Amino acid sequence: MNITEYVQNVGKTMSNEEKPLDRIVDDGGYTAIFRTIACVGDSLDSGEFEALDENGVRSYHDYYEYSWGQFMARMTGASVYNFSRGGMTAKQYLDTFASAINAWAPEKAAQAYVIALGANDINRGFKIGSVDDIDFEDCNNNQPTFAGYYGQIVQRYKEIQPQAKFFFVTMPRSENDSEEKAAHKKAHAQLLRDMTKVFSNSYVIDLNTYAPVYDAAFREKFYLYGHLNPMGYQLTAKMIASYIDYYIRKDPKAFRQVGFIGKPQYSETLDKE
Repeated sequence: MNITEYVQNVGKTMSNEEKPLDRIVDDGGYTAIFRTIACVGDSLDSGEFEALDENGVRSYHDYYEYSWGQFMARMTGASVYNFSRGGMTAKQYLDTFASAINAWAPEKAAQAYVIALGANDINRGFKIGSVDDIDFEDCNNNQPTFAGYYGQIVQRYKEIQPQAKFFFVTMPRSENDSEEKAAHKKAHAQLLRDMTKVFSNSYVIDLNTYAPVYDAAFREKFYLYGHLNPMGYQLTAKMIASYIDYYIRKDPKAFRQVGFIGKPQYSETLDKE
């Protein structure tokens, strides 16, 4: 057995030429090393289906068992928390929702946090802001921007689980995006890339760059009216799991202590080697 070929994409040498979604895994790949994963987000995280009745009235329904997080749970065997709700903004999450579902409880601490917020914040006119809006001494002093609220979410989870890995999800492109919305998505993606420079153990799942454009052909297969359909959520699970698998294969040394996250055996010294 050639272990190099096994680890590096079945014979393809992993190099700078491999892009994050060049290799799609059906079983979660190395994402399965995480046994607890928390998904923080909005409708995408919640398996939201959009319905249309005979009078043309739309309704929206969170079916968590169809969320990409639960598809990923079934792929990997991990316990996945849905800390999400359709329409969620970062501010709402902090103000009421997280406390209402007891998401800050230490017993719900996860080894990995996947945060997919921003679409509703941008649609509701929140200023995106920058990492300068984050007070790293006291998160309660963060500025009232999307960056400030998002940063506070990360800071609060880092207090609960300091060694956890964080994955920040950008928004995929759509053929229906106006120039203004496309620019907002790019600014949002850049902010999340900047976040990885100020928060340890953090990575970007950059769907804005590497996911397919959500065009008419994509929507025909993976959408139900204005939201994803079951196949769309399963595809999203495969993309996110494949992206995490890519990071682990790219730098396995950074993930060697995942089994010790939250346990006294975790070595801060080993982390710095």
